[in-house]
Amino acid sequence: MHMHRQFIIAPSLARLIEREKGGERVRQGYFPDRPDRGTHVQVEGETGHLILVTNGPHGAAEEAVDISRPQAEALLDLATGRIEYSSVSLNIGPQPATIHRFLTPGPLDLITVRFEQNKQARKFQPLAWFGPEVTEDPAYHARSVALAGLPPAPEVEITNAALDSLLDTLHDRLEAHQPQVAAPQPVIPLEPAEAQADVVDAQDQDDLEIEDSVIRDLARSLSPRRR
Repeated sequence: MHMHRQFIIAPSLARLIEREKGGERVRQGYFPDRPDRGTHVQVEGETGHLILVTNGPHGAAEEAVDISRPQAEALLDLATGRIEYSSVSLNIGPQPATIHRFLTPGPLDLITVRFEQNKQARKFQPLAWFGPEVTEDPAYHARSVALAGLPPAPEVEITNAALDSLLDTLHDRLEAHQPQVAAPQPVIPLEPAEAQADVVDAQDQDDLEIEDSVIRDLARSLSPRRR
């Protein structure tokens, strides 16, 4: 059984990650709960799903049925509560994670980190750019947001440590997906091999520093100004 932990994150950092990774627009409509189950409809792109969540002795079990987009749109119109958000996928080390940038009923930015085992979830240490944990607060669950409205979202301070941690996360992702380039044919070096390596390392370091500086400036420009 998969486990997850959920945290609030700063809107400006969520925007940076979405700009870097891209996101998928998702709309969901929720129907009133019953004691043993809940139902909602989801539209993502051209795909529609009707999702049944059944509450059992071992937790909730989810079953999704594909439906056409027109059918899903019709069910959305009949839903008691609706949400709309941008879903952004990324990895936190070996753990898959998803950022939800809520647009309806209002702004809210959350990150959910998923785990295969309880032990992994318990040992996980939140990164410096994570805000308060809300895993156990049902007010931050998608169903509650749709049916009861937005919960309070405390302001998350953006610190240098938070920016450094986010940059490390993004760099790890970029490095893991760098395309492999064919090795060039040997040529007679114009300089000693050690000197060439130093030049390449220095250029790479300069590029990283420039990228870090740009992202820092952008993050600060996106942050709400304090009055």
